[in-house]
Amino acid sequence: MAIRVLIADDQMMVREGFSVLLGAQPGIDVVGEAVHGRDAVEQVAALRPDVVLMDVRMPVLDGLAATREITADPGGTTRVLVLTTFDLDEYVYEALRAGASGFLLKDASALQLAHAVRVVAAGDALLAPTVTRRLIAEFARLGPPTGGPRARVEQLTERETEVLSLIAQGLSNAEIAARLVVGEQTVKTHVSRLLAKLNLRDRTQAAVFAYENGVVRAGEGR
Repeated sequence: MAIRVLIADDQMMVREGFSVLLGAQPGIDVVGEAVHGRDAVEQVAALRPDVVLMDVRMPVLDGLAATREITADPGGTTRVLVLTTFDLDEYVYEALRAGASGFLLKDASALQLAHAVRVVAAGDALLAPTVTRRLIAEFARLGPPTGGPRARVEQLTERETEVLSLIAQGLSNAEIAARLVVGEQTVKTHVSRLLAKLNLRDRTQAAVFAYENGVVRAGEGR
């Protein structure tokens, strides 16, 4: 089935541009366009898209507040891909905290855009691992949010904790498999189990959790 995408941006040229780019990609359908955050929340409720491309700075309701509302729905499956102009935009930190599954620079190519949508829809890997690690490390440095008790980490097995640490460092399943000398399917099983135990939506949120709860130290890398 095609990945259903909603584009939320207050600039018509941006919405139309992304719509044309994604519409030309196989396996992706643009099902709607939202002009502000409140519009995005309402269209998500009505259309149930797989992915929302969410601008941050929008009138009526900004992208951060809209992301919080969308990801707070316990029965929702829509993932949010935040659009930003700068790779270290301060708003990206808060977007990840709000529940976004990743971010994308607005100057991304058509292929990068399509790849990002597919990755977020699958919940399979962090976007732009090098940059994302910097972002996660930075907002972790700013201090943990309320919630996310350390006790949840104790539910994990030693191997699951190890996999969680490697996810936070930006490694893909294949890279984790090579590091641990196990099969990629085994890694996928560990990832699925740790996400379920920690009640997390995807790998991006797992990486956030890992930094905020001391599973991996900010600045630690490959």
